[in-house]
This record gives sequence, structure tokens and C-alpha cells, in this order.
Amino acid sequence: MMSVSAVAGDFDGSKELICSIMDIVECEPGGKCQQVTAEEVGIPHFLKINFKGKKITAAHADGSKKVTDIERSEKVDSKVIIQGAEDGIEGVRDGLGWSMAITEDTGKMVISASGDDVGFVIFGACTVP
Repeated sequence: MMSVSAVAGDFDGSKELICSIMDIVECEPGGKCQQVTAEEVGIPHFLKINFKGKKITAAHADGSKKVTDIERSEKVDSKVIIQGAEDGIEGVRDGLGWSMAITEDTGKMVISASGDDVGFVIFGACTVP
């Protein structure tokens, strides 16, 4: 059995992680929010986070992959916070800024992302591959 400190160390930004998307809430101006699926908004179910390489690789169901740069990383209140921006689809005005918080002792994850008149809150969990 692993000690609690060894497990907590898995989520401190020192190891590569695989994160699974569980719930997604999409909000529009005026407080209009709804639960959506990953497929409906084009978000992959799994993310691979490489802290050392400062990259997130997203694998879509069709086998395609998208790589996003981690532009900022910081530890705050036992959470690893990473941030960046994504252009989205070439020629489409769908770019957004995002922030991900991973709780160091549980691996639970929350992503917030915002673009033109839309915001997303994404809940999930991470593990060491």
C-alpha cells in the first residue's frame, strides 16, 4: 500500500498525467447554462499533460490529436494551476482562453474556458499513466 504522501506527489506537476473529462457545463450570456457532452462541443474525453514539455495532447474519438501549449503554471493552495489559449479550428472564430486546476491530493480537475459569448466549466479526474 502506498503512503498518502506518495500518492499526493503524483498530482503535484512532477509527473505526466492522463486526465478524463466527466462533466461539461456550457454557459451563454444571461445565465443560460446547460450540461453538454464532449462530442457536442468538440472536446476530447482524454487529455495527456506533459508538465516538463509544457504540452497538453488531446486525443479525439476519430484518432486525431491536438497539441496545446501550457503557457503558465503555478502551485496555489495545494493545486497545480495551468493556463493557456487555444486558436481552435483554422479560419473559424472559436479561440478561447483556459485555466485548469488539479488538486494535488486527489487528482480531481476543473477546467474553465471562455471565448466569444460562451464559457465552459469542465470537471474530471487525472491519473498517472
